Amino acid sequence: MDDHSKTSDRQDNASPSLSTCSQNVSDSMSHASLMHIASLAHTLSEIFHASPIPAFAIDAHHKVTHWNRACEQLTGISAATIIGTDNHWQPFYKTQRPLLVDLVVDNNVEEAAEKLYWNKVIPSSLIAGAYEIEDFFPFLSLSGRWLFSSASPLRDSEGQLIGALTKFQDVTQRKLAESDLYEAHQKLENLVAKRTEQLAEVNKQLEEDIQRRKNAEDELLRRNAELTALNHKLSNTQAQLLQSEKLASIGQLAAGVAHEINNPIGYIFSNFSSLEGYIENLLKILTLYEDAEEDIRSSEKREQLFSMRNTIELDYLKNDIPDLMRDSKEGIVRVRKIVQDLKDFSRIDTHQEWQLANIHQGIDSTLNIVSNEVKYKADIIKEYGDIPEVECLLSQINQVVLNLVLNAAHAIGTERGKITIRTGRVENNVWIEIKDTGCGIPKEILPRIFDPFFTTKPVGSGTGLGLSLSYGIIQKHNGHIEVDSESGRGTCFRITLPVNHK
Repeated sequence: MDDHSKTSDRQDNASPSLSTCSQNVSDSMSHASLMHIASLAHTLSEIFHASPIPAFAIDAHHKVTHWNRACEQLTGISAATIIGTDNHWQPFYKTQRPLLVDLVVDNNVEEAAEKLYWNKVIPSSLIAGAYEIEDFFPFLSLSGRWLFSSASPLRDSEGQLIGALTKFQDVTQRKLAESDLYEAHQKLENLVAKRTEQLAEVNKQLEEDIQRRKNAEDELLRRNAELTALNHKLSNTQAQLLQSEKLASIGQLAAGVAHEINNPIGYIFSNFSSLEGYIENLLKILTLYEDAEEDIRSSEKREQLFSMRNTIELDYLKNDIPDLMRDSKEGIVRVRKIVQDLKDFSRIDTHQEWQLANIHQGIDSTLNIVSNEVKYKADIIKEYGDIPEVECLLSQINQVVLNLVLNAAHAIGTERGKITIRTGRVENNVWIEIKDTGCGIPKEILPRIFDPFFTTKPVGSGTGLGLSLSYGIIQKHNGHIEVDSESGRGTCFRITLPVNHK
């Protein structure tokens, strides 16, 4: 008889299922029934032994009862040497310790899993009382193996635990593939981080030294092939430049319209002043004519004059005409002020060069431009300090103030609020604060408010470029912008600019 036949006989003789069944068979059972049960048990044992899945079984005393051929191939240990012993731990560990199948027999998987398997054991979703684990066994083969194993309880016909069965699946190749994939992913992440750092350095050079822009652009073109996967940040910068060009075009258009309006307003204002003098003289001579009415000898003429006075309500006109002239003149003056502020805001009629400018005048011009957006929602409070003229591009500073004031107005709810604008000087810097009593900015999104295209407004209500462009303008002026805000407490932006541009 060969070793496998001996193994089968030994497995059949040691099977707790067969022993238990034999003990439970009544004395009255026929010899044919006993033979049938024995044949069935032998068949089941052969099926288990011939399975291509490595598996073994132990009884309630942790003795090995079955050890199939596939398990022999996996462990290198024959069934003949291990069946009937409790040495099933030897192929897997250097020192004796319980396996998952032992924990199932002892019914203490939950308690021992944390200590022995670091909570890697999970309950089976198919069989009650069964558990699964994937672990590395360094002593299997020369370099160790990754095994997926499951252990399930064996019970008799009355539901009593008589042992446990464990099966194995070699997943070493999958684990090695996962390891290679993880290593490749790490290399890719390192390459991405390296390229990101390189791109940030290039952008920093562009901002710090405009005279070297051409060289930096050539460098970007040369490295374009390396930075293709990271060009999203460069696209955001390009979008900001396009938006700046759009704002410049709008400013140029506004300056042209202001210039065209200013000409007719000028001669209207001049003519209105002359008309005011003419009407004043006409009213004087009209008064003299009224005094001379009594001296007119013709009663018919007197009646005609009296009738005409009543028809045109001369007394009312004499009182109302000065009021109309005064209101009209005030309206024309306001139109001239708006046109002038529009020109001051755009400053397209002057060269776009760094020059000393009155920051307070720029803020006032900007507030006049946005008056229609703000006056119905908030009161503007100006607390200007004593500051010198600042060397800057005033139209761009006006744009920053415009963005911050409009944002402040939009942050104020249905109740009327306040927008306070303060200025001051600290050594060689001036500062501008714009504070509102609006809804505030949540802490979780505060670090992202200067990101391009980030906005909390509804879709279609904002581009998300206002604060990003403002941040870029302040950086261009070698200044910095800070924000202090909490939900429900309002927001305060503080801009710091050097008096002299470097």
